[in-house]
Amino acid sequence: MVTSKQFLREYVKAIRDGNAAVFAGAGLSRPSGFVDWKELLRPLADDIDLNIDEEHDLAAVAQYVRNKAGNRATINSSLLDAFSKDISPNENVSILTRLPIHTYWTTNYDHLIETGLQEANRNSDVKIEYKQLSTTKRDRDAIVYKMHGDADHASDAVLTKDDYIQYDRHYPFFRKILQSDLISKTFLFIGFSFEDPNLDSILGQIKLLLDENIRTHYCFMKKVIQTASMTDEEFGYQKARQDLREDDLKRYGVQTIFINDYSEITDILRNLERAVLSNNVFISGSADFYNDEWPNAKIEDLAYQLANRLIQEGFKVTSGFGLGIGSSVINGALDAIYTKKFKHIDEHLCLRPFPQGIADPNERKAKWEKYREEILYNNGIAIFMIGNKKNMHGEKIIADGCLQEYRIAEENNCIIIPLGTTGGAAASIYDIVKAAKTNYPYLESYWEILRTETNLDNLVNAVISIAKSQRPV
Repeated sequence: MVTSKQFLREYVKAIRDGNAAVFAGAGLSRPSGFVDWKELLRPLADDIDLNIDEEHDLAAVAQYVRNKAGNRATINSSLLDAFSKDISPNENVSILTRLPIHTYWTTNYDHLIETGLQEANRNSDVKIEYKQLSTTKRDRDAIVYKMHGDADHASDAVLTKDDYIQYDRHYPFFRKILQSDLISKTFLFIGFSFEDPNLDSILGQIKLLLDENIRTHYCFMKKVIQTASMTDEEFGYQKARQDLREDDLKRYGVQTIFINDYSEITDILRNLERAVLSNNVFISGSADFYNDEWPNAKIEDLAYQLANRLIQEGFKVTSGFGLGIGSSVINGALDAIYTKKFKHIDEHLCLRPFPQGIADPNERKAKWEKYREEILYNNGIAIFMIGNKKNMHGEKIIADGCLQEYRIAEENNCIIIPLGTTGGAAASIYDIVKAAKTNYPYLESYWEILRTETNLDNLVNAVISIAKSQRPV
């Protein structure tokens, strides 16, 4: 057994390294209203006088239904009716498809994963049949392998005993690709019972080939809890069976995260998303005016050092090209990337210049607000420095764009780091945050530094310490 904290630490690392994958079973779709395999077969089993609750080999039940009918028409119709509904993704699906995970496997027939990716503005490359494996969708953000088929192609879906026996003939290469992914990626199995013969065979082959060198994967399992109607003997049996199942999964490198209630999975996934986003840092600020304590060169040096150190510490920096600081942020980030990060610019730096040349002020305001929302949606930490600009009379005023970015960051539950010492919007944000300091426990040891420190090394070190404290690793 692993704790949720251990899982977060390791799986976040896999996501950051680009080595994470998801394997989704029927349990992931159930909260959206879809039935699992047993409920799909229940009315069909009743028709042939079988009690589905007494049956453990569901593929065999589906085969009996097919045999009795003489064809697959009844099964195909049930599959199409059950999984072709236009249903929105549940929160677990939405979180998993928002995360920067690029490989999804599923035995589900529905379209929830594809819909979730689309709603997250991600371009999915869906593989349902083997002929699609040799093509690559342009600009894809994720690949979805539907190894048991799709409700829209019910006649080809994997359901019966014969389908499993002939799987490699009808779905050639799927097992090989999954085997390769299980060797090279860290999987999260969610809503999956591990009773699928395809997966069991693949995991067994990997164990045979790699022995103790198998990769670590993770799954959720609801802990057996003794109810009022359960005798000590019944509870003991169920607990022993669960322990044996956990040990058996360990043979294949699958570590179990036990939960008391399925709602805990959503909480863990929320924490997972927050942990992933905590690696992405947005530096907000602008400067039209300077003073003796914070002259132009010093502000630029601060922006440079912040970006440079954040990249060195493994964070990804986002810049909106703020006036007076944007170039320094970019230069600091690029110097760190070219020195230590193998020139992998996109992995460590995101440049989001604001749209220009919009004559209508109302249109510009609306577009810029939307743009800010999109930027901060993908960042878990927001640093605010200086933040001033000229008004129409050339006078110094607080940059309302920085204040807007702060409000959006708050709405998104970002970690807020206001460098109040630099003045401008950053000072205003500092005052707002300080007035509600119990909501910002991560700033507890840094209030004085953030408000008064003018030494660049001390200020940058404080920011790095705060940012690192929010990481699960």
